[in-house]
Amino acid sequence: MGYDHFALTYDDRPGHADRRSLLIHDYPDEWAEVYTGFSLSRADPIRRGAECSFTGFAWQRIGDIIPLTASDWRMLAVGRDNGIDDGYTVPRHLPGEASGSCSFVVRPGRRLPHHMLGATELVGALALTTARRIAGIRPPSDRPVLTDRQCECVLWSARGKTAEEIAGILGIKPDTVVQHLKAARERYDVHSRSSLILCVLFDGLISFGDIFRWWR
Repeated sequence: MGYDHFALTYDDRPGHADRRSLLIHDYPDEWAEVYTGFSLSRADPIRRGAECSFTGFAWQRIGDIIPLTASDWRMLAVGRDNGIDDGYTVPRHLPGEASGSCSFVVRPGRRLPHHMLGATELVGALALTTARRIAGIRPPSDRPVLTDRQCECVLWSARGKTAEEIAGILGIKPDTVVQHLKAARERYDVHSRSSLILCVLFDGLISFGDIFRWWR
């Protein structure tokens, strides 16, 4: 399709006991050694962008998808120094289950084949669907189950409300709200409100839309 390299990654649910992952690429050896040797995946702006994009995106647009830090710019520069210049990434992100991306890149001095981006989107989507099947990834069957009232308390907590405010909204006692939130934390085996909110968001019991639409 006019690209020089590709990389496909697919990861199962983080923290899952039977977590599975798949990585296939033909990136230059020097970049692969730097990327894996320094565990750069955690700081990779393209990976973060893939979790925030509904469709494929050219790397030149990454700043429109996520805010970039000085470290992000340095990492992109190191990639260019090691044979990875521009690219197009097709993302797949399913909260609570798995995330993956398929990237097609060009070496320095070459331009993305813009006339092939539609085909790139289709090939990337098919590759990720196949990767999911090869990895044998299935939806987790051991997700914690919260009651409706616990979910309501977590949702209002995510909206920034205190136990007293949640009690007034739901028409229950503050101590009851505290107990609901405590029980929810115990089911997820976490010890803070922020960790609980992340877990519940990740599992899809509440959504970002539930929070942001209320703020607006």
